[in-house]
Amino acid sequence: MTDNSHASHERVPSRQRRRFSGISSRAYEHPADRSALVALRKLSGFDTVFKALSGLLPERSLRLLFLSDSVRVSDAQFAHLNDMLRDACYILDLEKVPPMYVNQDPQPNAMCIGLDEPIIVVTTGLVELLDEEEMRAVVGHEVGHALSGHAVYRTILLFLTNLALKVAWIPLGNVAIMTIVMALREWFRKSELSADRAGLLVGQDLKASMRGLMKIAGGNHLHEMNVDAFLAQADEYEKGGDLRDSVLKILNVLPRSHPFTTVRAAELKKWSESRDYQRIMDGHYPRREDDKDTSVTDSFRESATHYADSVRTSKDPLMKLVGDIAGGAGDLGGKLRDKFTGGGAAGKGGATDDSGATRQSGTEDPGSPQGPGPTGS
Repeated sequence: MTDNSHASHERVPSRQRRRFSGISSRAYEHPADRSALVALRKLSGFDTVFKALSGLLPERSLRLLFLSDSVRVSDAQFAHLNDMLRDACYILDLEKVPPMYVNQDPQPNAMCIGLDEPIIVVTTGLVELLDEEEMRAVVGHEVGHALSGHAVYRTILLFLTNLALKVAWIPLGNVAIMTIVMALREWFRKSELSADRAGLLVGQDLKASMRGLMKIAGGNHLHEMNVDAFLAQADEYEKGGDLRDSVLKILNVLPRSHPFTTVRAAELKKWSESRDYQRIMDGHYPRREDDKDTSVTDSFRESATHYADSVRTSKDPLMKLVGDIAGGAGDLGGKLRDKFTGGGAAGKGGATDDSGATRQSGTEDPGSPQGPGPTGS
């Protein structure tokens, strides 16, 4: 690190936290996020293309906007946030501390944008909502975005989304742009899971990370909320309903740049209990100096394995059906019908289970629609 970077890290909070010297962002990136980033980093001329593209994007305008109409974090303004920022950069060994702004907006939000040099923006709604340790996880989250290079893709996503609105009157043009936007959103949803992990590495306090996510979902009413109950919502969301609900979940998430809050909490807790997290905390993690030697093939293989495992272990009705198909399940038509109806009535007198045996139904009125199955609809 340079002398300037050492100076920028002089003032850090007193609590001792592990520092991850030379850590590569690959250590905490979600497999789908990591494979895409590794592939892009391997593309010859990738940096040159995006620097040229930066002239077409509103990055300069955004920087001037925040500089002129927001408060820049420093020793003189929002000093406690400045300490958190330097602490986060110190822990993740990010040499250049990105500029950070507080923007007047009651909606709790934070973002990291920029092509050449990322900037971090947090809203007043978020600053007022979170306590110090919760905010530390958020700042670590945004520094994780900066270390991974996510700011580049978020800036492009903002640009393309605005462009799609301007050319909405051109049918084919709008469809082409929105296809790219949808793909970028899916990628960015995975990058948010990566950044949540970075936030945990910085804050090193799972309870604070959980509290922050609960507050983003339910406001500043912690005395009315419970972590276990909040996580139970994520479990119910994943496994509840039938195929109709699975389709609705997909439609609900498509326009979003972030995963749903309960899902983020469940994913982060799962990762915190994993061997990968423990190895990082023990000092065993990929180093930045080895990024250039990373295999694209291996990264995609890890991503494919992750998705295969997700399908295999998922409690979602659609994912279970996909697993059944992959496993060569018999009576596929019957399974598809049962999943969509949430029950499985083969007729008014009875229903057929997976083994083909007929079981007696209740006294349901033959003329009424099939009621919901055990999990509801």
